[in-house]
Amino acid sequence: MVLIVIAITAYLAINGYSYYALALEERFYHPKYHWFKPSGLFGQGLGVIGTLLIFCGVSMYILAKRYGFLERFIRLKYLLEFHIFLCTLGPILILFHTTFKFGGIVSIAFWSMVAVVLSGVIGRFIYIQIPRTIEGRELNLAEVQNEQEMLNAQIVNEVDANSAVFEMYNEIKSDTFKGLSGWIKKIRRLRAFNQLLKRNNYSKSQSGELTTSLNKEILLSIRIQRLEFMQKLFRYWHVAHMPFALIMLIIVIIHIAVTVTLGYKWIF
Repeated sequence: MVLIVIAITAYLAINGYSYYALALEERFYHPKYHWFKPSGLFGQGLGVIGTLLIFCGVSMYILAKRYGFLERFIRLKYLLEFHIFLCTLGPILILFHTTFKFGGIVSIAFWSMVAVVLSGVIGRFIYIQIPRTIEGRELNLAEVQNEQEMLNAQIVNEVDANSAVFEMYNEIKSDTFKGLSGWIKKIRRLRAFNQLLKRNNYSKSQSGELTTSLNKEILLSIRIQRLEFMQKLFRYWHVAHMPFALIMLIIVIIHIAVTVTLGYKWIF
C-alpha cells in the first residue's frame, strides 16, 4: 500500500509539475489551466475522490472498531492498515486539488487535515504497542493479568515452596527489566535460575520448562506495564486527534455546500 501511495503521488507531481510550479498569476496562461485548476475536471476530481477516500476510511474503521463491522471476514488490524492507506492517499489527492494554494477557511481545513494525518502516524505507533490477540483485538489489563496468574500458579505447583529455587523465582519475578541493560540482566538471571534448578536435581527437561515459564512471566509483567502506559497514552492521543478531525469534517462540509451553491459541478 505504501508503494501505491508513493506511485500515485509521483505520478501527480510529474504530470502536473509544469502547472503547479508556476506563480498563481501565471497559471491562467498554462495550456491545461482548465484541467488542473481546483474547479477543473481533473483538479475537482482529485478533491472529490480524496474526500470520498477519507470518508470511507474513517467510517469503515469506526464501524469496525465500535460495532464489529466486517469482523467475521477481516481482522481489525488489517482494517486499520486500510484505514491508514485511505486516510493517507485522500489528503494527498486533496493537496493536489488545492494546487498548493489555499487561504481563508480552506487553509484551516487543510492544516487540520495535516494535523490529523500527523497525529494518525503517532497514533499508529501507539496502537501497535498495545498487546492484542491473534485476531487483532486489544487485550485488556484483566486478560493479561489473568494469563500471568495462571502461569504463576503453574510454576508454583512445580517448585518446592521452601526451597532456594522458589526464593530465587520470587526475586526474579519481582525484578524490573528495562532497556538493553535490563534485557542483558534478564538473560543472566534466567541462566542462573536454570543452573540452580540443575543443582537441585531437576531434570534437563524440567529446568528448561521452568526457565521458559519464568521468562514468559517476566514478559507478561513487561506487557502489563506497557499496556497500562500505552492505553493511557492512547486516551490522551484521542484528545488531540479527534478535535482536528471534527474541525476538518465541518469545514469540508461547508466547502462542499458553498461549492454546490455557487453552481460548480464535476461530472454529475
